[in-house]
Amino acid sequence: MNATDRTPADLLGSALAADPGRPLVTFYDDATGERVELSVATFANWVAKTANLLQDELSAEPGDRVSLLLPAHWQTAVWLLACASVGAVADVSGDPAAADVVVTGPDSLEAARACSGARIALALRPLGGRFPQPPEGFADYAVEVPGQGDRFAPYAPVDPEAPALIVAGREFTGAEVVERARAEATDLGLTGPGSRILSGLPYDTWEGLHAGLYGPLATGGSVVLCRNLDRLGDEALDKRVESERVAVISR
Repeated sequence: MNATDRTPADLLGSALAADPGRPLVTFYDDATGERVELSVATFANWVAKTANLLQDELSAEPGDRVSLLLPAHWQTAVWLLACASVGAVADVSGDPAAADVVVTGPDSLEAARACSGARIALALRPLGGRFPQPPEGFADYAVEVPGQGDRFAPYAPVDPEAPALIVAGREFTGAEVVERARAEATDLGLTGPGSRILSGLPYDTWEGLHAGLYGPLATGGSVVLCRNLDRLGDEALDKRVESERVAVISR
């Protein structure tokens, strides 16, 4: 990866330039049987569309706080990188009442109503499907994002030293996210380009975010991100590790 990368969005840009066709995020939901594989190019396209939605439709600016009331999910990973692209602060499980924008899954709609700003709801259905009935007071992400542009350019340059992420009560700048992701990758078992990690950790801790997104992104690796992994038996897990060519497990 590029040693000059200073923000998570820089990491994604370098990954896209290096090998756009390689897998980046492979997502399983063991409650529904869903499997989705996103190459770097496909993931980056979702990030660009979401960043355009955030910047143009929701009027988010650098420094604005975006409360992410979402589980470990490929669409959550997209939102984390979209916030980084705009310069907004991704506040994982953060108080919606203190946020400029709230992004919620179906299980936290009532809590999300505390946000007085823009509200986006994700159905988290297979293939990014819509809500059968849009929740009152929310824009449906699956309706809003397809029409957004495939390329993104921030209106203002993103400052690597500005706040970029809040998780488990700790604030990180974009540069700190990159530096820590690189520094801790070896301890996690990510040895460099091509390393593949399976993570069943939630996204509400640094450890979960590192294993499930930032570590692989910072090292040229990829992640098999598993939701509801506790529903998978040991034998089935062994088969997944083998079929997905996983080198390390974090759960």
